[in-house]
Amino acid sequence: MRILPIIGFLLILSSCKQEEKQLTAQQIIDKTIENAGGEKYDAATIKFTFRDTKYGSYRKKGNFELTRTITDSLGETNDVLTNFGFERFANGTKLILPDSTASKYANSLNSVHYFVHLPYGLNEAAVNKELLGEAEIDGKKYYEIEVTFAQDGGGTDHEDVYMYWIAQEDFTVDYFAYKFYTGKGGIRFRKAYNPTMVNGLRFVDYENYKVQPWETVDLQTVDELYTAGKLELLSDIKTENVSVEISGNK
Repeated sequence: MRILPIIGFLLILSSCKQEEKQLTAQQIIDKTIENAGGEKYDAATIKFTFRDTKYGSYRKKGNFELTRTITDSLGETNDVLTNFGFERFANGTKLILPDSTASKYANSLNSVHYFVHLPYGLNEAAVNKELLGEAEIDGKKYYEIEVTFAQDGGGTDHEDVYMYWIAQEDFTVDYFAYKFYTGKGGIRFRKAYNPTMVNGLRFVDYENYKVQPWETVDLQTVDELYTAGKLELLSDIKTENVSVEISGNK
């Protein structure tokens, strides 16, 4: 008399487990962003130092301002990127820059903020996400999420391709790789370490590796090259002096 109820319970339990494993790329990214701070990003003022240069970001109600302050023997240079464009100031005076130069400065400024704020930004309208499979690195299981960018809104580097290894247990970005085509092109692989929560937002440092040769390498297999010890360590990327303030009204 109790066999059918037990079978039914087991079927329901099995179904629940399958649903847990069948998360979409979007659901995985949503959980990862939420785990790293979620909606707090949209109301945060973040300041940090990267390679002895000061950076800041401000977001509120869809508006943003990304800044960089460079101090040298010539004085102080301030870069500002907002919803409306890029501006550079030298010792308080606005500079008139050619479009190509302004674009180069804007891209380099945005790139630093993009990596520091990850996984925030992975839900931008121009971002395309696809769950390619699963992997295991150092005994830990990961989702493999490929990210590409639409040409419209994807920036000047919209042809770049990213691969994120997101932990299945706690939804953290522990590794990612990207293939880029500017300059001579290449592939970089980054291992996150030193995770730190600052006022509810998650920050990490990175070991930065080079893939060589890179032209024929499938981005999805770079973790295997890392595990096999076939990647060259290029640099240690540290985000220092991090401070976060969260606005009361988003």
